[in-house]
Amino acid sequence: MTLVLDATESQMVMLADLVGALCVAEETLAGMQAARDGMLAMASRLAIDIAQQTAHPDHGDMALRTVAAEIGAAQRVSDRTIERRMSEASWLVEEFPSVWAAQGAGSISAAHARVIVEAGAHLDDPADRAAYAASALEVAYVESPNRLRRLARRIAEAYQARSLTDRHRDARDKRRVWLRDLDDGMSELGVYGPSALLHGMYDRLSQMAHALIDQSSRGVDAEGAAAGHDAGHDAGHDAASDPAPAVDQLRADLLADLVLTGVPAGHDSAGDLLGPIQARVEVTVPVLTLMGAADPLGGPAPPPAELDGSTPIDIDTARRLAGAVSGWERVLTHPISGALLAVDRYRPGDQLKRHLRARDQRCRFPGCGIAARKCDIDHNHAASDGGPTCAENLAHFCRRHHTMKHHSPWRVRQTAGGVLEWRSPTGQIYVDRPPPQNTVRFTPVGGNAPGLPPGARLT
Repeated sequence: MTLVLDATESQMVMLADLVGALCVAEETLAGMQAARDGMLAMASRLAIDIAQQTAHPDHGDMALRTVAAEIGAAQRVSDRTIERRMSEASWLVEEFPSVWAAQGAGSISAAHARVIVEAGAHLDDPADRAAYAASALEVAYVESPNRLRRLARRIAEAYQARSLTDRHRDARDKRRVWLRDLDDGMSELGVYGPSALLHGMYDRLSQMAHALIDQSSRGVDAEGAAAGHDAGHDAGHDAASDPAPAVDQLRADLLADLVLTGVPAGHDSAGDLLGPIQARVEVTVPVLTLMGAADPLGGPAPPPAELDGSTPIDIDTARRLAGAVSGWERVLTHPISGALLAVDRYRPGDQLKRHLRARDQRCRFPGCGIAARKCDIDHNHAASDGGPTCAENLAHFCRRHHTMKHHSPWRVRQTAGGVLEWRSPTGQIYVDRPPPQNTVRFTPVGGNAPGLPPGARLT
């Protein structure tokens, strides 16, 4: 007999109460999310109204950025995320009002609403959208979002005025690749593209993986053949001592191998334009971490290496990358505060650019995480107005926030230590500080800070 069947009557009553309370909580949460969507849609409409008053040629794009930046800075969220939420909320509220109302009443969850909107996104006629939404809602009232997805697509197809071929042609324009950082030095690479191509890619990787496994089972060291694909594999490691990699692992290794070393024959030019291009990453690692040193007094271990100033990676990978590069950039930091002091390089180069890249590490607009190497270096006080070209008047901004700085009411001022003060259109001040350096800092013991005497501890 199961534990639930052995429960007492009072315990079952408590369980029933919990189930009821959770249902009420979910209904309340759905209603609050619908209310938030309504306010985001109002913010989007406000931005468009502001742009229409001045007949701005960008059709409201800069106004939307400005409003999204105001909301994002106040909520400590990327303005790109806020702008995406505004767009999604506007689409739900204005194009699927019955779905929004059902969510507001707590009859369906935000997940149900999202499934219905996504499946009916290509319905252009308002009457078709309304009829589709009514049919989809009947299913949503009794089914989970996962079950609803298949049925909603089927219902939407009945109202499609355009053929699947025409819609696929438009959808192909949205193909993309994206990267999302995860924990433990890992990241996720995603691809959105035509189903036939992606299924074919997956099938080829699977066939390659199974071929290596089959070869290994016949006594040939397939793992040795695949070991070079694994970014975490040690060249001096005895591959034969490890178990054979699983199909999922081999698929990942093979994909990395093909992307990093293959030549895009279908897109390359006659002059071999793309073949010579190699992957590029930026890694910062404290020298004590690189050396494998530890605090002799038992303090904490040095911090791990970082990729592009944001993603920790394992020291073995960092050491292999450090050993393969032709030159290093040396970032000198204060031994106690960890503040950036200077940037040096064994080879001559543009000192100021290297200093700024090491200091900023990413776009300096609040909430933005675009890596500095992908950003523009901009004068905080415009050079045309007499602003000097120096570290105290320069900072990295991604193209989105660079243009917003020049073409919206947002204003920025740099203070001591590379700290930026952004003034929003509503007059709020948002402070963005340079991210801490990935370095070792020492805590003085016994009050002798200046000379860092023996006994100073790592922090």
